[in-house]
Amino acid sequence: MNKTNFIILVALIVALGGFLMGFDASVISGVNKFIEIEFALTKLELGWAVGSLTLTATLAMMVAGPISDKIGRKRVLSYAAMLYFISAIGSAFAPSFLVLVIARMIGGLGVGASLIIAPMYIAEIAPPDMRGRMVSFNQLNIVLGISVAFFTNYFILQLGQSDASWAQTLKFDEYNWRWMLGLEAFPAILYFFSLFIVPKSPRWLAMKGKYDEALAIMKKAAEEAEAKRIIESVKESMSEDKTEEKLPIRELFKPALRLVITIGLVIGVLQQITGINSVFFYAPMIFEQSGVGTDASFSQAILVGLINLVFTIIAIALIDKLGRKPLLIFGVSGIVITMFLLSYGFKQATYTLTNESVTALPAEISQEKLAPMLNQTYEDDVSFKQALQGSLGKETAQAFESQLITAAVSMNSWLILLCILGFVASFAVSVGPVMWVLFSELFPNWIRGLAISFVGLVNSAVSFGVQVVFPWELENLGSSLTFMIYGVFALLGLIFIILKLPETKGKSLEELEELLVKN
Repeated sequence: MNKTNFIILVALIVALGGFLMGFDASVISGVNKFIEIEFALTKLELGWAVGSLTLTATLAMMVAGPISDKIGRKRVLSYAAMLYFISAIGSAFAPSFLVLVIARMIGGLGVGASLIIAPMYIAEIAPPDMRGRMVSFNQLNIVLGISVAFFTNYFILQLGQSDASWAQTLKFDEYNWRWMLGLEAFPAILYFFSLFIVPKSPRWLAMKGKYDEALAIMKKAAEEAEAKRIIESVKESMSEDKTEEKLPIRELFKPALRLVITIGLVIGVLQQITGINSVFFYAPMIFEQSGVGTDASFSQAILVGLINLVFTIIAIALIDKLGRKPLLIFGVSGIVITMFLLSYGFKQATYTLTNESVTALPAEISQEKLAPMLNQTYEDDVSFKQALQGSLGKETAQAFESQLITAAVSMNSWLILLCILGFVASFAVSVGPVMWVLFSELFPNWIRGLAISFVGLVNSAVSFGVQVVFPWELENLGSSLTFMIYGVFALLGLIFIILKLPETKGKSLEELEELLVKN
């Protein structure tokens, strides 16, 4: 096997952790509607069901880097695969909301570990001219996992409506959300056994003084002279600081690291504060707000996954040609525009139930109770939903929210769909994959594990907050104001990128350390 093929094979296997992360995170988008009713959840409880995975992922990110510095990148990834499997089985058979949350929190430990360690490993084995594309494989697999989750959710929803005897025997209708969550067990098993092919990180081996073993592996990825130079660079970098085994977190805030830590924190916050996981984790719920109905909302969610996949591939093709900064400027500009347009689209919506529209509603909805609302026009989604709950009761209004919105709403649903897809495309071609490439490049060898864990923790903490409050925001602030807030944060991030972000493409990790870290 030639060196390029070796690097690609190893990167693809390691990045399977990204696939599991994407699947595990986004599969909940199809589950929300069903568990909210089955477990009688409040909006904040629903947000907790979604965000609980990210909470433990946040904690795992803080310790994953230092643990991998001690026991190795490969071993941590193997443990992550086990956690994914346990989470899938536990979620599928959860008898209560509490058990479901615990199972998802177990999966979150795997998410946090693989999200940090997979790009770190790939950056440590790939040569500079391939590093951007190879690290982006992790983001590619994340979006592939997201796409597959959207597709399998829709497929299981359709099987639940099927007359096929085998589909009825497997109870896809009664256990639809359990099947959605349980499917993850299969890729988790594949990931665990595929990691046996992957060697230990050569840079990690060099950090541990195992220079011969590190050189032997590095020769598989680079020419002998280049491999020797890389290992020697690691030796020199490590010799400058002998306390790497027990670095306190205060080391991150030394003046020498101020620039790289600031960049890492801003990009880490920006990636989540613009609302990407609101779209990925609540896509069917968002599309239902535009009045397209349940089946259409699940099928439109598949489009989100496909657009995400296509534009991530485009980013991978361009990241080592155009560079990190141009992609970020282009993509974040697109996020600003699409979020402001989304806000405008929902602001223009009105909601009116007529005698004709209510006749098409399910029989379980009392038309008598809806009578006081007939022919009244509501100017925003919040007041309309509050009126529904007052007329029908909270439980009935929530159970049939999609049908009621479809019967009443007047809005440009095509604008909503195009803006959501435009937002996802802008994210996928920029801050989605570029953030992880920057994280793998910014920090010097002696503190990379701790630094990536720290900025990853902040990124995940922001993600957790966004996920937990999103259902509450829709209910209390409305769709228009929620997306406007995301657009303002994106605009602030764009200004920072233009003014402060340096270009990192084509430089070795050691060269970047000399450039960005002030001695």
